[in-house]
Amino acid sequence: MPFTQRQLDALAKRYTDAWNSKIPTQVADMHVPGSSITINRGDPSVGHTGLTEMAAGFHSDVPDLHLTCDGIRGAGTHVVYMWTFTGHHAETGNPLNVTGWEEWELNDDMKVTSSLGWFDAEDYDRQVAG
Repeated sequence: MPFTQRQLDALAKRYTDAWNSKIPTQVADMHVPGSSITINRGDPSVGHTGLTEMAAGFHSDVPDLHLTCDGIRGAGTHVVYMWTFTGHHAETGNPLNVTGWEEWELNDDMKVTSSLGWFDAEDYDRQVAG
């Protein structure tokens, strides 16, 4: 079933709020229990535990991480969520401004069943190093 733009906008707000809560389980709760995310073709983070650990890792690396939704688009149950996060790297203190997107498959309850995440890792590393 295709989702309306209004439904997608509400989903984007919930997802953005989950990240900005700094509570990693809230990010994982946006997914069905067996969901996974693969970031930049890396190893997938699978299930509630894996998704929670993935979000906790980002919050550990960037304790003041602030996520902004740059847009959301859908085609049936396939959705693209575009984002920017800002903050400061925990070890170097350098400011970060990173853009990317996630490609989601959603179920009828608008829970993520699988996700592919993308960002420019080389640019991220350059910003971390300063």
